[in-house]
Amino acid sequence: MSQKKTDRPDQIIAEARHDRELREKTYRERALKLFPWICARCGREFTGKRVRELTVHHKDHNHDNNPPDGSNWELLCLYCHDNEHSRDQVAEWYGEVTPGGEQEPPSTHRPFAGLDALLKDKK
Repeated sequence: MSQKKTDRPDQIIAEARHDRELREKTYRERALKLFPWICARCGREFTGKRVRELTVHHKDHNHDNNPPDGSNWELLCLYCHDNEHSRDQVAEWYGEVTPGGEQEPPSTHRPFAGLDALLKDKK
């Protein structure tokens, strides 16, 4: 308890400044300085406290790829960011058709096969 009460506010201010400097070095803070506060997908603008709803999306999905020019980032609102990642999950579930290849039919059952012959007999 060698600190005086008057030293405490100075220490708090110094720590707050240090924390702010560290935060500004993060990719989110850098992206917010580089780009307008607008969602790149839906076009919503963000100001004030609502800026917290604006997220940084890594275009190549690699969170370690943070070039200083921000070329791997885009600002997306929470909703568009969730949509972007869920689209990737859906694509993985359904798989890809290789170029030039044909996709297998999901089922071999043909419920209407032979229906034309049945209808001809009714006439």
